Amino acid sequence: MDRQAKIIKIIQSAAQKDVHLAPDESLFDSGLLDSFALADVVSAIEKEFSIKIPDSDLNPRKFDSIERIEQYLDSRQ
Repeated sequence: MDRQAKIIKIIQSAAQKDVHLAPDESLFDSGLLDSFALADVVSAIEKEFSIKIPDSDLNPRKFDSIERIEQYLDSRQ
């Protein structure tokens, strides 16, 4: 499973819905996620990709879309 597919699976689990968004579409503006779901998404990303996301990075804008999550992961490598 590629990285984007893993991210989509994480988002589906947090939202409890199927994800059918463009990679650059906002997860929050679309109503798929809210600020409460962000913590679940971040926790799942940490577990899936074996990283620690500092509290200072818990900003919805950094995790606003599949594309932005991938960019964030790129910056952590």
